[in-house]
Amino acid sequence: MKEYNSFLQLFLKHLDNYKAGISHKKPNELYQPCNYMLSLGGKRIRPLLALVACDLFDKKPEQALNSALAVELFHNFSLIHDDILDNAPLRRNKPTVHIKWNHNIAILSGDALLVESSKVLNNYAPSAFKKLSELFHATATEVCEGQQQDMNFETAKKVTTEQYIHMIELKTAVLLGCSLKMGAICAGTGKRNQDLLYDFGKNLGIAFQLLDDYLDAFAASDSNFGKQVGGDIIANKKTYLLLKSIELANAKQKREIEQLLLLKGKNASKKVNAFLNLYKQLSTDRLCYEAAGLYTNAAIASLQKVKASAEKKKVLMAFALELINRQA
Repeated sequence: MKEYNSFLQLFLKHLDNYKAGISHKKPNELYQPCNYMLSLGGKRIRPLLALVACDLFDKKPEQALNSALAVELFHNFSLIHDDILDNAPLRRNKPTVHIKWNHNIAILSGDALLVESSKVLNNYAPSAFKKLSELFHATATEVCEGQQQDMNFETAKKVTTEQYIHMIELKTAVLLGCSLKMGAICAGTGKRNQDLLYDFGKNLGIAFQLLDDYLDAFAASDSNFGKQVGGDIIANKKTYLLLKSIELANAKQKREIEQLLLLKGKNASKKVNAFLNLYKQLSTDRLCYEAAGLYTNAAIASLQKVKASAEKKKVLMAFALELINRQA
């Protein structure tokens, strides 16, 4: 969003300075993969939100730069390790770290980014550091818990939609909430404002993931969505759509779901179309979309209660809705 372009450029310059600082560190095999990962791009939404939150209270966004950097370094650490866990060959259309180097180097370079993410918070005064550090490390633990839950779901015989939403809250949403709350802490605003912004980000993150589930199945095309439509169905991924369908299905439909989950390879297209029909029959497409709407409304309600510039809140609201209202 153009209103925040100056904030994004401010962060990118800070990130470039950080990358320059580690580019000559030894051993090369530890730090070059870190630099490589940080250079792959991305929307940088999480660090941007930290700067936006600080500015929301009329404080210079520069005050939140190291919080933004901490979040971005942690996020990239998690991506390196996620790619290993998923055996993913590509990240943003480039070879993943474990493919470009090897698994051992990828694990260690990810560990290095995790350590570095904590170190940059040392630049804050003691009072702010304590609050930022406690929030950051609590969030980091939750992200790891969410990742483990996601892996547990792969082999679990039964997973409820409530368990799924809790998992995406931990794995994805809490880091958005953390980014916003860290920015608010840097601005020196009160705890109520900090907590409201955290809730705004967390609920926004849940809504985003639910819409991602919906669009994976029902996006008009791969180009609109940005990745393969139906990919979650082909991979038997336990999404909100699948889990809600299992909950609502009758005995005959449950048997059909069990048979469809066994289809692989050349039957991918048949599998996707059959699941789409089931989702429509059971109205889980509508229920998923409505659930995303509920979390979006909860996010909006939290932001509206924040005591800050009405105009700046309006811009942030528009930015948030732009993030989640991608064209299906």
